[in-house]
Amino acid sequence: MTEPLFAGLKVIDCASYVAAPAAATVLADFGAEVIKIEPPGEGDAWRTQYKRPGMPRSEHNHPWLMDNRNKKGLALDLKSNSGKAVLDRLVSQADVFITNVPLPGRERLGIRYADFAETCPRLIYASLTAYGEVGEEAGKTGFDATAYWARSGLMDEVRPDHRAIPARSVPAMGDRPTAMALYGAIVTALYQREKTGRGGEVRASLMGNGMWANAYLIQAELCGVPFPPRPPREESITALTNIYRTLDDRWFMLAAINERQWPALANAIGIPSLTTDPRFMDVGARRVHAVVLTQILDAVFARKMLADWRVLLDEAGVTFGVVGTAAEIATDAQALVAGFLRPLADTGMMTVDSPFTLGNADKVPVEVAPRYGEHSRAVLRGAGYTDSEIADLQASGAIAGA
Repeated sequence: MTEPLFAGLKVIDCASYVAAPAAATVLADFGAEVIKIEPPGEGDAWRTQYKRPGMPRSEHNHPWLMDNRNKKGLALDLKSNSGKAVLDRLVSQADVFITNVPLPGRERLGIRYADFAETCPRLIYASLTAYGEVGEEAGKTGFDATAYWARSGLMDEVRPDHRAIPARSVPAMGDRPTAMALYGAIVTALYQREKTGRGGEVRASLMGNGMWANAYLIQAELCGVPFPPRPPREESITALTNIYRTLDDRWFMLAAINERQWPALANAIGIPSLTTDPRFMDVGARRVHAVVLTQILDAVFARKMLADWRVLLDEAGVTFGVVGTAAEIATDAQALVAGFLRPLADTGMMTVDSPFTLGNADKVPVEVAPRYGEHSRAVLRGAGYTDSEIADLQASGAIAGA
C-alpha cells in the first residue's frame, strides 16, 4: 500500500455524538492522524448510546465502533488550566480542529476560532452547530432528529400521507450526511490553504444540511410553487412511481419514469394489453387514471413473492428498489462486492465504509475505535511532554486513561 493520502495530516476531534466526529472519521479513513478528545468521566456521551433504554442488549458498542474508528483516544479536562494548556499545544501542532461544542461553551472554554487564529494561522477550524452561527438560535442545542429532520421539514414531508403522524428518524440518520458536508468544507479549506498558505474557519449546521436535503420542496416554496399535501399511496397521481406489496408481505419501490419502461413493465407483469388500454396509453392518461392503475398493480404484485418479482423486473429492465432491512443490508452481496462494507480490524466483523472512494488513493485498514483515554499518554508523548510531566497531568486529573 502506498502512503495514505492524508498521511501527516493532524486532526483534533474535540466534538461529541456523531456529525462532527464522523467528519474526522472520513479524514482518518484516508490516513489522517485523528486525536479524539473526550471529557473526564464517561467521555463522549455517544459511548453510552448502545446502553440506553430501548436499545438491544449487545456486547459490541456498535455506534462507537462506527463513528470513531482509526482514532487515538485522549481523555482531557478542558475546564482545568493544565488541560487547556495541553489542548493549546496540540492545536498548535495540528492542521484541523473540529468541534461541535455549543457556542457559549466554546467561549467559556476558550476554544473559539478567535482563540486560535492568531497563534495558529494555518489551522483549519471546523465548526458544527445545530442552527448556525448567528441569530437568536445560534447557541441553541440540537440533534439531527430535531434540527436536521424536524426543523428542516423533512420529518413532515416523508410521512406516508398528510393524515399520518410525522415520521421518526433513526439515530444519526441526518448526522452522517451533515458529516460529509463538514468533511467537504474541511478539504476545500485545505485546498485553499495550499493556494494561500493560510487556514481559516469552515462552518456547517444540522439545520442547513437538512434544508439542503429538503431543497426540492423548499425551493418550490421559494418560487411560489407550493406542493399539495401528500395523498395516501392508493391515491397517488402516478402509479409507476409508487410502493407495492408482494405476496410475502415485502415492499418495493417502483420507479418506471422512463416512457419506454411502461411496455416492459406491462410485459413483465403478464398484462401486455395494458399498453393498448386507452386509460393507460400515455403519461397523461395514466395520470388521470392513476388510482385505477394502482389498484391493478396492487392486485398483480400481491400474487408473487418478492424474489420472483426481482427476477422478472430485473430481466425486463424496469427500475425498482427493494425496501430493504438493516438485517439484509448487513449481508448484502452487492454491498460486499462494491466495498460498501469493510472488515473491522481483526474482529471478524464488518463496518460501513465512508461513502466515496478515490481511484488512486486507498483507504487505510480499519482499526477499532479507542477505549476511553486509551492513548492519552502516547498522544502527550507525541506532543513533546516528558513522562514526568504526563504523570503530573494524570495526578492532577487533567488527563485520564491508560
